[in-house]
Amino acid sequence: MISEAPRALGSVLDTLLRQLGIEAKVEQYGVFELWNELVGEQIARISNVEKIENGVLFVRVTAAPWRTELVFRKDEILEKIHTAMHSEAIKDIRFR
Repeated sequence: MISEAPRALGSVLDTLLRQLGIEAKVEQYGVFELWNELVGEQIARISNVEKIENGVLFVRVTAAPWRTELVFRKDEILEKIHTAMHSEAIKDIRFR
């Protein structure tokens, strides 16, 4: 039996996610936790992150005028996501 030195749990999880090929997916889903903080209280009240498909974040918005506002602010929101996540795993946002 070969004895290995203990490894930090985070390191082990990173290795496992990479081996399973799901590291990018897990990374993308971090936006669910960050959304309210990134967009602020007012926008968080009228929007809800629904899903991610092929790097596209789908967000449900409660009213058409807000949807229009968020479409205009999409680049700003994407930049905040990229900065907060230290990644460009989210490629686009669709508001509906």
